[in-house]
Amino acid sequence: MFGVTTRMLGASIVVLIAASGIARAQRAEFDPHDLQGTWGNDTATPLQRPAEFAARDKFTPEEAAKYEQTFFDRLLNGLATDEDRILQIDYNATYAEPRKLDRLRTSLIVDPADGKLPPVLPAARGRVPARSTDDPETLSISERCLEPGSGGLPYLPGGIISAGYQIVQTRDTVMIFTEAMHDVRIIRLNGTHVPSAIKRWLGDSVGHWEGGTLVVDTTNFRPETHFQGSSERLHVVERFTRTGRDTMQYRFTVDDPETWAATWTAEVLFRPLDVPLFESACHEGDHDRELMLRAARVQEQQTGAGSQR
Repeated sequence: MFGVTTRMLGASIVVLIAASGIARAQRAEFDPHDLQGTWGNDTATPLQRPAEFAARDKFTPEEAAKYEQTFFDRLLNGLATDEDRILQIDYNATYAEPRKLDRLRTSLIVDPADGKLPPVLPAARGRVPARSTDDPETLSISERCLEPGSGGLPYLPGGIISAGYQIVQTRDTVMIFTEAMHDVRIIRLNGTHVPSAIKRWLGDSVGHWEGGTLVVDTTNFRPETHFQGSSERLHVVERFTRTGRDTMQYRFTVDDPETWAATWTAEVLFRPLDVPLFESACHEGDHDRELMLRAARVQEQQTGAGSQR
């Protein structure tokens, strides 16, 4: 009888331990309405589908490995000018972590189905002034340090600068902080937009919950924003959806009737960062300007431009 009781007690303890483990696991499950934390969205997946993969929305594993290995070379080759390429000549896997493809996808754009931006309207061509290093007003707002380091809103993966996003929520607002350029974006929940005459670098954002998805509607962008060449009529609808403890799907739709012939949509996974956001700042001991000038002089010597001064 004592042996039976002992076995029954042992079985009960096992059941209690198992139940306790299930309870802990359930508590550890994510809350779909809790987006708080520090997130990153770096990926090697391009915004638009490369021509060589025009008919496919996925890489093979072998193609993916090769594409990821050549990420830095493509990034450098895509910089605007030779000067930019010289200044970033040491940009490689030592400078930043290698990028992985987002679920083997060949483009971040999911609509249109070809993974390409819609046709640009004729009136929009030439809207962005020609870039001139003699006129700072013609430089991009990224070069003028007026937008987040990851490229502004909506949140596309960063190029030279990889910016994380810190999200903090209250009952009435959601804050998204980007350390590069020190941008703090406040999303008002269940609010209304400010008057259309009020323009902001990151637009005016109001949000609401649709089930487990935070939907954010943003308008009132400044005319200088020029996201992918957009106008001040840029309208962005974002959807933040927790898909797991360590994943959040970020999907956004862009509408600008003065720029593109149709709306377009892209998506990318956000993953939690296990490091804090470090300060991004310039200081008096910064050597960047000196090195930029030295690089320019080397370029002049290589091209013979320096002898003409």
